Amino acid sequence: MSIRPAYVPVDFVGCCKVFPARDTLLLSYQSKWVKDGSRLKVMEKARQIGMSWSSSYRLVSRKSLVDAQLDAWISSRDDLQARLFLEDCKKFSSILQAGAMDLGEKVVDDDGHTAYVLAFANGLRAHSMSSNPDAQAGKRGDRLLDEFALHPDPRKLWAIAYPGITWGGSMEVISTHRGSANFFNELVDEAKNKKNPKGLSLHTVTLQDALDAGFLYKLQCKLPKEDRRQGMDEAAYFDFIRAGCADEESFMQEFMCKPADDNAAFLSYDLIASCEYRHDETWATDLTAAKGALYIGVDVGRDHDLTVIWVVERLGDVAYTRRVIEMKAQTFDAQEAELYAILQLPQVRRCCIDCTGLGRQFAERAKQRFGTYKVEEVHFTGPVKEELAYPLRAAFEDKTIRVPNTPQIRSDLRAIKKETTASGNIRFTADRGKNGHADRFWAAALALHAGKTASVGITSTLC
Repeated sequence: MSIRPAYVPVDFVGCCKVFPARDTLLLSYQSKWVKDGSRLKVMEKARQIGMSWSSSYRLVSRKSLVDAQLDAWISSRDDLQARLFLEDCKKFSSILQAGAMDLGEKVVDDDGHTAYVLAFANGLRAHSMSSNPDAQAGKRGDRLLDEFALHPDPRKLWAIAYPGITWGGSMEVISTHRGSANFFNELVDEAKNKKNPKGLSLHTVTLQDALDAGFLYKLQCKLPKEDRRQGMDEAAYFDFIRAGCADEESFMQEFMCKPADDNAAFLSYDLIASCEYRHDETWATDLTAAKGALYIGVDVGRDHDLTVIWVVERLGDVAYTRRVIEMKAQTFDAQEAELYAILQLPQVRRCCIDCTGLGRQFAERAKQRFGTYKVEEVHFTGPVKEELAYPLRAAFEDKTIRVPNTPQIRSDLRAIKKETTASGNIRFTADRGKNGHADRFWAAALALHAGKTASVGITSTLC
């Protein structure tokens, strides 16, 4: 049993076993990052271990000094994160008694780009912006690129932000990984394995590293006393986080700094990310108010796999995902009720249903009720899967599909692997796990196929 240090409050109810060496604001890995004054530094990190928070502390402690020079420009993954970062800066300004004024959202250049601005007493400012790389152009001063790999185009963001420190200042890059093909992983790989040509100061902090530094103690100090995580030690918390991830690949990437292998996946992380809705963007709409035609894809499951109903609205050349309904271990009556409520809408042009195995009767009943043109049965074979999968990938490549930004959907889209058999045939496979069997991937592919077959006005050959 670990011995609690004297600084631990008497009413602390957490069951952590690792305590920080001293009662300080920052844990050891946070302090190391804050004290690193390198011109270029990069951190690969686990999610939610307090790095954006500690970076805001570093920024305020430096920029509030009387003799400080150069403004700071922060790039976050979206507008919400930009605002949250500035809120953290305001809190640290109060803690450090550094005079600062929140100026709200301001236009920062002639192109109309805006930022949330915090003004310090010495005249310097911190500008917190969302992910638009062009907003970094022409601005001098320190750079902080937060959740760098999650930006739509990390390479472009680096290319535009880097010249801004030519006349002084530093650039900090913080991120979890998003695939092996992402530019962020290229930077990390250069520093680790290719003689570090950019001279990066590289920091690596996994979930295990954070727990070893006393992260769980800090977390349990903040959690409500009734939170179930109060009863966990570090090993139990590690297993808890691992179990909550969509799959093992996601856990290793999001928490253990091991980028997912894009070479083995049919869709790369960058490709998926380029078509995801932003975290602060509303994507689900009232289907009855849809202005464009609606198309539906249904991948049918019951006990082991999900039944997924994927609805897209086509506006111009782009298929916007408007609804994703996921059901597990639901009766077919319940599944049909969900589908029929959508099929009866006048905006629905066509629905493609997987009629393989369990889906046969499901598809037949829908076809009988709504007609052979509105409902199409699709029997999954090797060639049919190929005919469905490639148009979906083409839509991602052409940016003509928008999909929700959720770990489960991203995991499913990533799950499909393309293999070539000994006889030269193409085969699409996916491991069956707690997140399903790539059911969302096939539902999305069927929805796009529904739009394709409806647009040409003929019966598909996929039956």
